[in-house]
Amino acid sequence: IDAPGHRDFIKNMITGTSQADCAVLIVAGGVGEFEAGISKNGQTREHALLAFTLGVKQLIVGVNKMDSTEPPYSQARFEEITKEVSAYIKKIGYNPASVAFVPISGWHGDNMLEPSTNMGWFKGWKVERKEGNASGVTLLDALDAILPPSRPTDKPLRLPLQDVYKIGGIGTVPVGRVETGVLKPGMVVTFAPANVTTEVKSVEMHHESLTEATPGDNVGFNVKNVSVKDIRRGNVAGDSKNDPPMEAGSFLAQVIILNHPGQISQGYAPVLDCHTAHIACKFA
Repeated sequence: IDAPGHRDFIKNMITGTSQADCAVLIVAGGVGEFEAGISKNGQTREHALLAFTLGVKQLIVGVNKMDSTEPPYSQARFEEITKEVSAYIKKIGYNPASVAFVPISGWHGDNMLEPSTNMGWFKGWKVERKEGNASGVTLLDALDAILPPSRPTDKPLRLPLQDVYKIGGIGTVPVGRVETGVLKPGMVVTFAPANVTTEVKSVEMHHESLTEATPGDNVGFNVKNVSVKDIRRGNVAGDSKNDPPMEAGSFLAQVIILNHPGQISQGYAPVLDCHTAHIACKFA
Protein backbone atom coordinates (compact mmCIF):
# COMPACT_ATOMS: atom_id res chain seq x y z
CA ILE A 1 0.00 0.00 0.00
CA ASP A 2 1.33 3.44 -0.89
CA ALA A 3 1.25 5.53 2.29
CA PRO A 4 3.72 8.39 1.74
CA GLY A 5 5.03 10.29 4.76
CA HIS A 6 5.37 13.73 3.17
CA ARG A 7 2.72 16.26 4.10
CA ASP A 8 2.06 17.16 0.42
CA PHE A 9 0.88 13.61 -0.28
CA ILE A 10 -1.52 13.18 2.63
CA LYS A 11 -4.32 12.50 0.11
CA ASN A 12 -2.53 9.35 -1.13
CA MET A 13 -1.70 8.39 2.43
CA ILE A 14 -5.43 8.48 3.30
CA THR A 15 -6.34 6.34 0.28
CA GLY A 16 -3.70 3.77 1.25
CA THR A 17 -4.50 3.77 4.95
CA SER A 18 -8.22 3.23 4.30
CA GLN A 19 -7.27 -0.17 2.81
CA ALA A 20 -5.02 -1.35 5.66
CA ASP A 21 -5.57 -3.87 8.48
CA CYS A 22 -2.48 -2.86 10.45
CA ALA A 23 -0.22 0.20 10.46
CA VAL A 24 3.49 0.44 11.25
CA LEU A 25 4.13 3.95 12.54
CA ILE A 26 7.80 4.80 12.00
CA VAL A 27 9.07 7.41 14.45
CA ALA A 28 12.52 8.96 13.96
CA GLY A 29 14.69 8.59 17.06
CA GLY A 30 17.37 11.09 15.98
CA VAL A 31 18.07 14.30 17.91
CA GLY A 32 15.28 16.80 17.17
CA GLU A 33 13.59 14.52 14.63
CA PHE A 34 11.18 12.85 17.04
CA GLU A 35 10.28 16.26 18.47
CA ALA A 36 9.43 17.58 14.97
CA GLY A 37 7.20 14.58 14.21
CA ILE A 38 5.26 14.73 17.48
CA SER A 39 4.90 18.55 17.42
CA LYS A 40 1.48 20.11 16.92
CA ASN A 41 1.59 19.92 13.11
CA GLY A 42 3.93 16.94 12.93
CA GLN A 43 3.44 13.94 10.66
CA THR A 44 3.65 11.39 13.50
CA ARG A 45 0.52 12.89 15.06
CA GLU A 46 -1.38 13.28 11.79
CA HIS A 47 -0.63 9.75 10.57
CA ALA A 48 -1.52 8.06 13.87
CA LEU A 49 -4.80 10.00 14.04
CA LEU A 50 -5.68 9.19 10.42
CA ALA A 51 -4.89 5.50 10.89
CA PHE A 52 -7.28 5.23 13.85
CA THR A 53 -9.99 7.32 12.16
CA LEU A 54 -9.81 5.20 9.01
CA GLY A 55 -10.40 2.02 11.00
CA VAL A 56 -6.87 0.64 11.32
CA LYS A 57 -7.20 -0.92 14.75
CA GLN A 58 -3.81 -2.68 14.95
CA LEU A 59 -0.68 -0.60 15.36
CA ILE A 60 3.06 -1.28 15.60
CA VAL A 61 5.51 1.52 16.42
CA GLY A 62 9.05 1.33 15.04
CA VAL A 63 11.46 3.74 16.73
CA ASN A 64 13.91 4.17 13.85
CA LYS A 65 17.42 5.67 13.51
CA MET A 66 18.49 4.25 16.87
CA ASP A 67 22.05 4.44 15.46
CA SER A 68 21.82 8.27 15.45
CA THR A 69 20.56 8.88 18.99
CA GLU A 70 22.85 10.59 21.55
CA PRO A 71 24.66 8.37 22.50
CA PRO A 72 23.96 5.82 19.72
CA TYR A 73 21.45 3.06 20.61
CA SER A 74 20.33 4.94 23.72
CA GLN A 75 17.92 3.07 26.00
CA ALA A 76 16.86 6.33 27.65
CA ARG A 77 15.92 7.86 24.29
CA PHE A 78 13.87 4.77 23.31
CA GLU A 79 12.04 4.84 26.65
CA GLU A 80 11.36 8.60 26.38
CA ILE A 81 9.86 8.18 22.89
CA THR A 82 7.84 5.11 23.90
CA LYS A 83 6.35 7.00 26.85
CA GLU A 84 5.43 10.07 24.77
CA VAL A 85 3.99 8.16 21.78
CA SER A 86 2.03 5.87 24.16
CA ALA A 87 0.39 8.89 25.78
CA TYR A 88 -0.51 10.37 22.39
CA ILE A 89 -1.95 7.21 20.81
CA LYS A 90 -3.95 6.56 23.99
CA LYS A 91 -5.59 9.98 23.54
CA ILE A 92 -6.51 9.02 19.97
CA GLY A 93 -8.11 5.72 21.01
CA TYR A 94 -5.43 3.02 20.79
CA ASN A 95 -4.60 0.88 23.82
CA PRO A 96 -0.79 1.22 24.23
CA ALA A 97 -0.66 -2.20 25.97
CA SER A 98 -1.68 -3.80 22.66
CA VAL A 99 0.97 -1.91 20.63
CA ALA A 100 4.49 -3.29 20.08
CA PHE A 101 7.26 -0.66 20.37
CA VAL A 102 10.44 -1.81 18.61
CA PRO A 103 13.76 0.09 18.58
CA ILE A 104 15.24 -0.30 15.07
CA SER A 105 17.74 1.03 12.59
CA GLY A 106 16.56 0.61 9.01
CA TRP A 107 19.97 1.72 7.73
CA HIS A 108 21.97 -0.84 9.73
CA GLY A 109 19.23 -3.48 10.02
CA ASP A 110 19.12 -3.51 13.84
CA ASN A 111 16.06 -5.42 15.17
CA MET A 112 14.50 -5.58 11.71
CA LEU A 113 14.81 -9.32 11.03
CA GLU A 114 17.35 -10.42 13.67
CA PRO A 115 17.81 -9.27 17.28
CA SER A 116 20.39 -6.46 17.41
CA THR A 117 23.73 -6.88 19.19
CA ASN A 118 23.85 -3.08 19.65
CA MET A 119 20.86 -3.02 22.01
CA GLY A 120 21.51 -5.69 24.59
CA TRP A 121 19.34 -3.69 26.99
CA PHE A 122 16.23 -4.37 24.87
CA LYS A 123 14.58 -7.51 26.22
CA GLY A 124 11.84 -7.50 23.58
CA TRP A 125 8.30 -6.20 23.18
CA LYS A 126 5.08 -7.61 24.69
CA VAL A 127 1.47 -6.95 23.75
CA GLU A 128 -1.69 -7.75 25.69
CA ARG A 129 -5.02 -8.18 23.91
CA LYS A 130 -8.18 -10.14 24.57
CA GLU A 131 -7.54 -12.48 21.61
CA GLY A 132 -4.23 -13.54 23.17
CA ASN A 133 -0.93 -12.00 24.23
CA ALA A 134 2.22 -11.97 22.09
CA SER A 135 5.88 -11.13 22.47
CA GLY A 136 9.02 -10.93 20.36
CA VAL A 137 12.13 -8.88 19.69
CA THR A 138 12.22 -7.74 16.07
CA LEU A 139 9.96 -5.71 13.79
CA LEU A 140 9.37 -8.88 11.76
CA ASP A 141 8.20 -10.67 14.94
CA ALA A 142 5.71 -7.82 15.52
CA LEU A 143 4.38 -8.13 11.96
CA ASP A 144 4.01 -11.89 12.40
CA ALA A 145 1.94 -11.29 15.56
CA ILE A 146 -0.77 -9.28 13.73
CA LEU A 147 -4.24 -10.76 14.16
CA PRO A 148 -5.86 -11.57 10.81
CA PRO A 149 -9.16 -9.65 10.67
CA SER A 150 -12.46 -11.39 10.03
CA ARG A 151 -13.38 -11.38 6.35
CA PRO A 152 -17.09 -10.62 5.79
CA THR A 153 -17.70 -12.67 2.60
CA ASP A 154 -21.42 -13.13 3.39
CA LYS A 155 -22.25 -9.41 3.05
CA PRO A 156 -23.05 -7.70 -0.28
CA LEU A 157 -20.02 -6.75 -2.38
CA ARG A 158 -18.42 -3.36 -1.65
CA LEU A 159 -15.21 -2.35 -3.40
CA PRO A 160 -14.12 1.34 -3.22
CA LEU A 161 -12.02 2.23 -6.27
CA GLN A 162 -8.46 3.32 -5.59
CA ASP A 163 -7.71 4.10 -9.25
CA VAL A 164 -8.93 3.39 -12.77
CA TYR A 165 -6.39 2.46 -15.44
CA LYS A 166 -6.57 2.17 -19.21
CA ILE A 167 -4.39 -0.75 -20.26
CA GLY A 168 -3.54 -1.27 -23.93
CA GLY A 169 -5.00 -4.45 -25.40
CA ILE A 170 -7.13 -5.05 -22.29
CA GLY A 171 -9.24 -1.94 -21.73
CA THR A 172 -10.52 -0.30 -18.56
CA VAL A 173 -9.17 -1.76 -15.30
CA PRO A 174 -10.50 -0.41 -11.97
CA VAL A 175 -8.30 -1.21 -8.95
CA GLY A 176 -9.22 -1.39 -5.26
CA ARG A 177 -9.64 -3.52 -2.17
CA VAL A 178 -12.63 -5.76 -1.61
CA GLU A 179 -14.12 -4.62 1.73
CA THR A 180 -17.09 -7.02 1.91
CA GLY A 181 -18.56 -9.76 -0.27
CA VAL A 182 -16.98 -11.58 -3.21
CA LEU A 183 -15.97 -10.40 -6.70
CA LYS A 184 -15.93 -12.97 -9.52
CA PRO A 185 -15.41 -12.92 -13.29
CA GLY A 186 -18.79 -12.95 -15.08
CA MET A 187 -20.51 -10.90 -12.37
CA VAL A 188 -22.51 -7.82 -13.33
CA VAL A 189 -21.35 -4.92 -11.17
CA THR A 190 -22.72 -1.43 -10.55
CA PHE A 191 -20.52 1.56 -9.73
CA ALA A 192 -22.05 4.23 -7.48
CA PRO A 193 -22.63 7.15 -7.60
CA ALA A 194 -21.62 7.00 -11.31
CA ASN A 195 -24.58 4.66 -11.91
CA VAL A 196 -22.63 2.55 -14.42
CA THR A 197 -23.45 -1.18 -14.73
CA THR A 198 -21.21 -3.63 -16.58
CA GLU A 199 -19.85 -7.19 -16.65
CA VAL A 200 -16.55 -8.19 -15.03
CA LYS A 201 -14.38 -9.97 -17.61
CA SER A 202 -11.48 -10.98 -15.36
CA VAL A 203 -10.04 -10.40 -11.88
CA GLU A 204 -6.30 -10.24 -11.12
CA MET A 205 -4.13 -9.91 -8.02
CA HIS A 206 -0.33 -9.58 -8.28
CA HIS A 207 -0.52 -10.44 -12.03
CA GLU A 208 -2.35 -13.70 -11.38
CA SER A 209 -5.91 -14.49 -12.45
CA LEU A 210 -8.41 -15.15 -9.66
CA THR A 211 -11.64 -17.15 -9.79
CA GLU A 212 -12.84 -14.99 -6.89
CA ALA A 213 -11.60 -12.08 -4.77
CA THR A 214 -12.56 -11.90 -1.09
CA PRO A 215 -12.34 -9.11 1.54
CA GLY A 216 -8.79 -7.85 2.03
CA ASP A 217 -7.74 -8.63 -1.56
CA ASN A 218 -6.30 -5.68 -3.49
CA VAL A 219 -7.32 -6.45 -7.06
CA GLY A 220 -7.59 -5.11 -10.57
CA PHE A 221 -10.57 -6.18 -12.66
CA ASN A 222 -11.33 -5.70 -16.34
CA VAL A 223 -14.82 -4.38 -17.20
CA LYS A 224 -16.70 -4.44 -20.51
CA ASN A 225 -17.66 -1.35 -22.54
CA VAL A 226 -16.75 1.20 -19.87
CA SER A 227 -14.46 4.16 -20.56
CA VAL A 228 -11.96 5.43 -17.98
CA LYS A 229 -13.96 8.67 -18.11
CA ASP A 230 -17.12 6.92 -16.81
CA ILE A 231 -15.80 5.81 -13.40
CA ARG A 232 -13.26 7.29 -11.01
CA ARG A 233 -11.37 6.91 -7.75
CA GLY A 234 -13.83 7.03 -4.85
CA ASN A 235 -16.66 5.27 -6.72
CA VAL A 236 -17.85 2.05 -5.05
CA ALA A 237 -18.47 -1.19 -6.96
CA GLY A 238 -21.13 -3.71 -5.89
CA ASP A 239 -23.07 -6.70 -7.24
CA SER A 240 -25.96 -5.32 -9.30
CA LYS A 241 -28.14 -8.30 -8.24
CA ASN A 242 -27.41 -8.13 -4.49
CA ASP A 243 -28.06 -4.80 -2.73
CA PRO A 244 -25.81 -2.66 -4.97
CA PRO A 245 -24.37 0.59 -3.58
CA MET A 246 -26.47 3.65 -4.38
CA GLU A 247 -26.09 7.39 -4.25
CA ALA A 248 -27.60 8.74 -1.02
CA GLY A 249 -29.20 12.11 -0.38
CA SER A 250 -27.56 12.18 3.04
CA PHE A 251 -25.85 9.88 5.53
CA LEU A 252 -24.71 9.95 9.14
CA ALA A 253 -20.94 10.14 9.47
CA GLN A 254 -18.24 10.34 12.10
CA VAL A 255 -16.22 13.36 10.98
CA ILE A 256 -12.73 14.28 12.13
CA ILE A 257 -11.31 17.74 11.44
CA LEU A 258 -7.57 18.16 10.90
CA ASN A 259 -5.48 21.34 10.87
CA HIS A 260 -8.46 23.65 10.81
CA PRO A 261 -7.43 27.31 11.18
CA GLY A 262 -10.40 28.77 13.07
CA GLN A 263 -14.18 28.67 13.29
CA ILE A 264 -16.28 26.61 10.91
CA SER A 265 -19.24 28.50 9.52
CA GLN A 266 -21.72 28.34 6.67
CA GLY A 267 -20.03 28.39 3.26
CA TYR A 268 -16.76 26.83 4.51
CA ALA A 269 -15.52 24.47 1.75
CA PRO A 270 -12.96 21.88 2.91
CA VAL A 271 -11.82 18.68 1.18
CA LEU A 272 -13.67 15.65 2.52
CA ASP A 273 -11.95 12.25 2.52
CA CYS A 274 -14.27 9.23 2.60
CA HIS A 275 -12.68 5.78 2.07
CA THR A 276 -10.72 6.38 -1.19
CA ALA A 277 -12.66 9.48 -2.31
CA HIS A 278 -11.36 13.04 -1.91
CA ILE A 279 -13.95 15.66 -2.72
CA ALA A 280 -14.42 19.37 -2.01
CA CYS A 281 -17.68 19.96 -0.15
CA LYS A 282 -19.44 22.89 1.44
CA PHE A 283 -21.01 23.42 4.87
CA ALA A 284 -24.62 24.44 4.09
